[in-house]
Amino acid sequence: MTLNNGTPVSHGPTAGAARTPGYAGTLAAACGAVFVAQVANALPASLLGLFQEDLSTHGSQLTWITAAFMIAVVCFEFTFGVLGDLFGRRRLVVGGTALVAVGSTVAALAPTVQVLWIGAALNGLGAGAMFPGSLTAITALTRGMRQRAHAVAVWSGFLSAGAAVSPLVGGMFAKVGSWRGSFWVLVGLALVSMVLTLLLATESTAPEGRKFDVPGQITFAIGLILVLYGAVEGPESGWSTLPVLLSLALGAVFLAAFVVVELGAESPIFDLRLFLNRPFAVSSVVAVIGMLAFLGACFTTSMWMGPVQHQDPMRVGILFLLLQGPAFVLIPVVSRLLHRVAASWLLTSGFVLLAAGCLLFTRLDVTDRGLGAFVAPALLIGIGFALTVSSVTTVALNSVPPNLAGMASATTNMLRDLGFALGPVVVGAVALSHAGSTFAANLPGAGLPAAQSAAAQAIAAADGPLAVNGLPPTVPGSAAHSLALDALGSGFSTAYWVCGIAAAVAAALTAFGMIGSHARGTAGHEADAPGQDGKSEPVAEAARP
Repeated sequence: MTLNNGTPVSHGPTAGAARTPGYAGTLAAACGAVFVAQVANALPASLLGLFQEDLSTHGSQLTWITAAFMIAVVCFEFTFGVLGDLFGRRRLVVGGTALVAVGSTVAALAPTVQVLWIGAALNGLGAGAMFPGSLTAITALTRGMRQRAHAVAVWSGFLSAGAAVSPLVGGMFAKVGSWRGSFWVLVGLALVSMVLTLLLATESTAPEGRKFDVPGQITFAIGLILVLYGAVEGPESGWSTLPVLLSLALGAVFLAAFVVVELGAESPIFDLRLFLNRPFAVSSVVAVIGMLAFLGACFTTSMWMGPVQHQDPMRVGILFLLLQGPAFVLIPVVSRLLHRVAASWLLTSGFVLLAAGCLLFTRLDVTDRGLGAFVAPALLIGIGFALTVSSVTTVALNSVPPNLAGMASATTNMLRDLGFALGPVVVGAVALSHAGSTFAANLPGAGLPAAQSAAAQAIAAADGPLAVNGLPPTVPGSAAHSLALDALGSGFSTAYWVCGIAAAVAAALTAFGMIGSHARGTAGHEADAPGQDGKSEPVAEAARP
């Protein structure tokens, strides 16, 4: 692995405690880049209600705004990891930031929700380059697990800071003008980040053994898109309809083909041998399940307060400070814990807090618009996420040799983002399916006039109870509003249950799956460099794939 000036990055025992030249600037640029990428990801969270009003959307169309971003991230993150290793991580981050600027411009000008999907997908492509590029850029310059753990904790904190700030930006512009203004702010942030990356970041590559895997990329992208399409459209189109069944079946076939292709590939984008390393395998599985729980809870909360309760976007933004802010505020604490406490304890504790917060959310009353009931569960989820997001990345990267850091970074980012992508899709499918069946079952006995009942039934059949809940009082069918509100409350409460169970499963897998693995953040397990006192730290015994 080399820097742009030809200096090799040492990972040997004589590396010393001093920082690699360019480390501070690269860390600053990487944190700025991941902040912008996560702003692009989380910005729609506080605006879903406004999208529904301004663009006349229904349930699955709102889900697609988030899903389009995350699908683009997940589908191409592997290939972006290869591009960074071959041609430079700094170039990759700059290119991704440019894509975010373009995508945000498209979103700001979007006349329809379909154009907004295109903007979200372009933003996702940009973020899909920025996530692995920025993370690998800083890990390439770290010396020893302790410095790497600190860098990952800071990087993860800025990731969460972007998610915490973006709903407030959206809410602020919704107050003073239009939701479109928040996307113009994102364009400006992307341009600033691009300049900082060009000025501060040090280039690094790791081309050895890295080649494009076109069959793997194609089978993975097609398979994932088809499966997620079926999951998003199933609640409204019907799970037994031909398009949904075909997309799910063909998606499964393509994903199975992807595994076969990767097993025989000369240079796979997803090296399955990494999973022979138990700490890496466990951290990868719980990354998917745990992040599904986290972003599923965030999406459920944004839907609950936005399209369901029609609350002010600024109130949604304030709540997201509790959900996302702790990961930024607790950077020093998490960084210290990562080299003092076993990773299994950090991960398990974080997932337990996530589960507790999600289960407390199931007690919410959909007719209560106050924020008080949100505070305790949101803080539990936020602190749980702060403990897990850095820990899972650190364990994964510290489990592989340096020459596989690029692939491990891309794989870890992809699996975390796969969980993020599945979160809104899974909880959206559960909530809207449950709400639709509840509304249909309760409508005949609601005592509404025949004309009102027929109109509500027709609207719900076409666009779901979310559409009935958003009807103006003068429109036929609006008398069923309270019935639709109760059905949506029941549906999204069920979604919180799903998130809580997923987080509990992740906690159990971590607690039992890490037994005997000696997986830690940094304490007592490695380090390529001597400590600050000049004494060598113990050498890691982690299994190599």
